[in-house]
This record gives sequence, C-alpha cells and structure tokens, in this order.
Amino acid sequence: MIKDVSVIGLGKLGASMAAVFAYRGFNVIGVDVNERAVELVNQGKEPVQETDLEKYISENKDRIKATMSHEEAVLSSDVSFVIVPTPSDENGSFSLQYASWAFKEIGKAIGKKEGYHNVVLTSTVLPGATRHGLIPILEKESGKKAGEGFGVCYSPEFIALGSIIQDFLHPDFTLLGEFDKKSGDQIEEIYSRVMMNDAPCKRMSLENAELTKISVNTFVTTKITFANMLADLCEKIPGGDIDVVSDALGTDKRIGRRYLTGAIGYGGPCFPRDNVALSYIAKKLGLRTELAETTDRCNRAMSEKIVEKIRPLIKTGDTVAVLGLAYKPMSHVVEESPGVYLADTLSKAGARVVAYDPLANESARAALTGNVVILESLKDCLDQATVVLITTTDDEFKRLKVEDLVKEGETVTVVDFWRILSNELKGNSSINYFAVGTSSDDLANQERLNDLWGAAATVSA
Repeated sequence: MIKDVSVIGLGKLGASMAAVFAYRGFNVIGVDVNERAVELVNQGKEPVQETDLEKYISENKDRIKATMSHEEAVLSSDVSFVIVPTPSDENGSFSLQYASWAFKEIGKAIGKKEGYHNVVLTSTVLPGATRHGLIPILEKESGKKAGEGFGVCYSPEFIALGSIIQDFLHPDFTLLGEFDKKSGDQIEEIYSRVMMNDAPCKRMSLENAELTKISVNTFVTTKITFANMLADLCEKIPGGDIDVVSDALGTDKRIGRRYLTGAIGYGGPCFPRDNVALSYIAKKLGLRTELAETTDRCNRAMSEKIVEKIRPLIKTGDTVAVLGLAYKPMSHVVEESPGVYLADTLSKAGARVVAYDPLANESARAALTGNVVILESLKDCLDQATVVLITTTDDEFKRLKVEDLVKEGETVTVVDFWRILSNELKGNSSINYFAVGTSSDDLANQERLNDLWGAAATVSA
C-alpha cells in the first residue's frame, strides 16, 4: 500500500493536493522552484491563497514537507503527481515547456532509483502530449522503459479555484488515463483512499483521458453560452425571465440545471483556453469544431455587447460602480474577468469608474491601469455611485439592501447580471433596477410581438 507521495508544483492546485493527501494520511513531499513557497510549506503555512489551504497544511504539517530537489522527492516517494503550468501559446495549443523540464528532472531521479516509480501528470495537455511529448523524456533521462522501470498516468482534476480542496475530496468522478494496468491500478487505489464520496474512477488510454479533460470544459462553456443566448431572448418578450426558463429546462435529466443560469460571459484561466485548444487540435487532425469555435466567438463578443446595452443608462457625470472584479465569486483571479473588462472599457469611454471586490482588489489593480479607482470597501463604492453593476454573486453583494443603495434626491440605476437582488430591489421607486435576462419593458416587448404576429397574419392572409 502506497504511503509516500510527492507533488511537483506547489501552485493553487498542487499545494491543495499536497494538503489533501496529508489530511488523508499520506506522507507528502512537495517540490517547487520557488524557494519562498518551499519555506512557507515547511513552516506549515500556505504558499498561495486558496480556501482552507492554510488550515489543511497547518493541521497536517507533520506529514508535509517541501524541497526544491526533484531527486529528493522522487527518492522519498513511490508516486509523483506533476502539476505545473501548461500555458496556452499563440495558436491555442498548450506549451509543454514546464512539464518537459519537470519530467527531465524526475527522469534523472528515476534513473538513480532501484524500485518502481509512478509518474502522474495532472496538468492540462492536448491528446498525444503525454505519450509522445513526455514519456520519451522520462525514458531518455532514466535509461528505463515505461511500464517496466516506471509507470505513467494522466489524471487531471476537475476543480474550481476557491473550492479546490472540497472539489478534490468530493469529485463527480476521477479521470485516469493509464499507460498500462499496473500504473492505473496503483493510482485508482490511492484515489479510493483520498476521495470521500466513492466517486467512480473512469479509466482509459492516455489519449482518451487528455481529450476528455478539455471536452468537459468545452461542453460546460457551450452550456453557459446557450443560457446567455436564452437570457437575451427573455429580455425581448413580455414577462421574460431566464430563471423561469432555466429552471424548467434544467429539470430535464438530459440537460441539468448547473451552468444554465444566463448572466454574463465566462472567464478564468481554464474555460476560455480549453475551448480554443479543442479547436486547435481538431484543425491539426484535419477536422473542424464549429460548435466550439462559435461558443468562443460568442463569449468574446458578449462583454462588448453588454457595454453597448448599458451605455444608454450612463449619463454624463455619472459614477459607475463595478461590484465584482474576479472572474467568479470568492476568488482572487481576474484572468478573462468580465468585471475587469467592463470597468476598463467604461473608463476608457469616459465614465468615472469605481470598483470593489471582496478578494480580488489587488489582482485587479495589476490588471487595470488608467482611471479605474479600486476602493477598499463596498460602502465607499456605493456612496460614490449613481450606476451600479453587479457582476458576481459574492455573498457580500447578496446582502445589499435598498438603504445601502439609495441616495437622498437621487435615483440610482442598478444592473444586476445574476438577479441576486431581484426580490429586494424590483419595484422600488428610488432605484432603476435592471435584472439581466428578464423583461424590463413589457409594453415595448408586447408591441414587438404584436408587430411580429401582425406581420405573420398579413402574410398568411
């Protein structure tokens, strides 16, 4: 039974995995090229910010240590999980630069080891990358053959930033691409001791697993984009309400309710790039993925479309407050964030923009240059604003009341992309409330339908 594992790469996912392995009773040695990250882990502290990471590391620090030496980690463990960056290149492919270097160092260490060692790649890659791009490096550096001197698996995780630890402990399923049965058996056994919800383990070839990983995110982005399309339609029919439509659609087991909300475009470090990567590999294989390409195109156009939609609501002299700068609630990450795009675009168009996020202010300051003023409290933001844009569903925003928004002698406009304040604000005379995905002008929308069906009746006659 495996008791000693190593984790190569102590970023958000790697550090969280190391903490979870230790929490579930494994002895863990982490590796990172960042000396400060290594020092923090050895002190029982989190090397990066992630929900509950500090707690899990500090409470299990007797079973966690870190080093900058791949050799030390490999020689002190039976399995190495490799979680290093695989950034997108200009073509949409995933670079193996960091993974190749890590595999080179791991291969050297395996060459000095007498026993069998299993190497598990967790980073997202394209089909064929593990077998043709990385295994040859291990074989060259170690002088051993895959399946004989060492095992290889590809096993990415399906997690969300901000909830990595809980997602890792309670996955919907574990995905396991295996070079051979021996390596796969070993990793499935480890997962059975780590996961707390008896999640099924889907075992398959390396290439099928690599394709499955990027396919999951591509499918989810398609679902998000479909819901956003329905939200646009709901705004144009009398009484239209995307939540009513989505709740009904989601009841169908073939569809499901998750990610069928209809609000604002998707962002973050995974969704946009995985969609593009699927299109890239398809083209290289002589195929077209029109659905994935259309999804990406629609999402990239959505923020610009939103700006045009809300521009008439902003008068000269207005101060616009953007609430939510991370790409999702309770996150520090602002990569591909709709909130950041809106703040930057409106500022460049001449509006005075203030912004606030419970966690992502510092990250947003690095991303936003120019005239956007990032404030340290929600109250300060609202005190200055005549137009408020709510772009995420953070709990702090959900708790807002009418009195937090209204100002004596002024009418405040609120654009609520997720409709989190609909019950609180809808119908209040002091607030122009626009819930994205719902009809804000039933009379005009009824006239549109009258014109449509009147014209249809005339044609039929």
